[in-house]
Amino acid sequence: MSLKTIFENPKLTLVQIINMSVGFFGIQFGWDLQRANMGRIYENLGANPDQVPLLFLAAPLTGLFVQPIIGYLSDRTWHPKWGRRRPYFMIGAIVSSIALIFMPHSSVLWMAAGLLWILDVFGNIAMEPFRAFVTDKLPDSQVNRGFIMQSMMIGLGGSVASALPWIMNNVFHLTNTAAQGSIPENVKFSFYIGAFFFFAAVLWTVFTTKEYPPQDVDFKEKVKESNKGFGGGAREIFHALRNMPKRMQIVSLVQFFTWPGLFLMWFYYTTAVAVNVFGGKDAADPVYAQGADFGSLTLAYYSVITFLFALVLPKIADALGRKTTHALCLICGAIGLISVAWVHDKNMLYLCMTGVGIAWASILSMPYAMLSGSLPKDKIGIYMGIFNFFIVLPEIIASLGFGWLMRNVLNNDRLLAVQIGGGLMVLAAIICYIFIKETKKTDEVLASKLGVEENRSV
Repeated sequence: MSLKTIFENPKLTLVQIINMSVGFFGIQFGWDLQRANMGRIYENLGANPDQVPLLFLAAPLTGLFVQPIIGYLSDRTWHPKWGRRRPYFMIGAIVSSIALIFMPHSSVLWMAAGLLWILDVFGNIAMEPFRAFVTDKLPDSQVNRGFIMQSMMIGLGGSVASALPWIMNNVFHLTNTAAQGSIPENVKFSFYIGAFFFFAAVLWTVFTTKEYPPQDVDFKEKVKESNKGFGGGAREIFHALRNMPKRMQIVSLVQFFTWPGLFLMWFYYTTAVAVNVFGGKDAADPVYAQGADFGSLTLAYYSVITFLFALVLPKIADALGRKTTHALCLICGAIGLISVAWVHDKNMLYLCMTGVGIAWASILSMPYAMLSGSLPKDKIGIYMGIFNFFIVLPEIIASLGFGWLMRNVLNNDRLLAVQIGGGLMVLAAIICYIFIKETKKTDEVLASKLGVEENRSV
């Protein structure tokens, strides 16, 4: 019997689970800040709508390689003081925070795209090990509690970050317009605040959380294997890719059709609100700026819904099962995205974003819960990196191909792009419901494993 078999992680208190999840608040703060504002920044710097997807391309292309490599390396890292995953949290947070500070000072498109590339690469370096961190730290009975807590932190971080431009303009009276080639003051200060929260939150997790030494008896051999150079690591990653568990293959397909809906929303939603709902003309138009700020505010609202829905999501999954719960949540998100095109009263956007918030809460937790128990414990980092392929690949495809569709088929209609994303989310829901199999035994175990019950508070 190996040490891995006899070792069982001790249960953590609620405070300890919160401490290990706070870093995700900061990471998501950075992600949502750039997601809500990069389309606007690009258009401020002179980009046309059909150019926006291509300007997002460098980051996912790099992430395609960075994520499994970081997973592979973090599986083989151990330092008596810094642990296994925390060094990557720290490095990613430092560089990402610097990129956030410089981003609103971009004066040309290539500079903004380059900083987005740096932000995404090092954001992934910080974020990717966090999924494995949950499995490292928590016993099986608390694993899903950890993922749900991460979802709540993501919702909280995203809501504050997305609302910042509106807050900076309406509370602190910073200007929300700028001449062509410049970034508005409310966006600039939002990015400065984002840099602080990204770095401070990750530091909180690094210094309040300890990691357990690797317990698998093959760990030293794995480290020796990693010292054989790039070839050994590449072989390990490709071997894991070829031998993905069946459950992971199907859940990955669900992810592959889910995430284009999110990317198209992040590409075009705020500018679509500015142009199609408010009637703004361009980035120098005060009406456009008002609409973009309001669009960001409704994105903040969907993150609040995510935070609140995460409180009841385990109960729903207990009753319906993971696949049915996830499929229904994806349908809610699809309805929210598709219905944006029929909004005439700006306040109806909150109703649309309610559906997106419900879907986002499930996207952040249910796919990982459905994978629970199907991945080898000693390769969690690699497999989480590979799983992220199916998040990054849709973004690459959208970045390469959607500009042509916008220009030649959709006539640069941003709302149609958002609706297409909703249609793809419907397809993901159908695949999830039909092809993922759950046995009765799985459903019975779910109640004890997923439970974030009445005693959970935040």
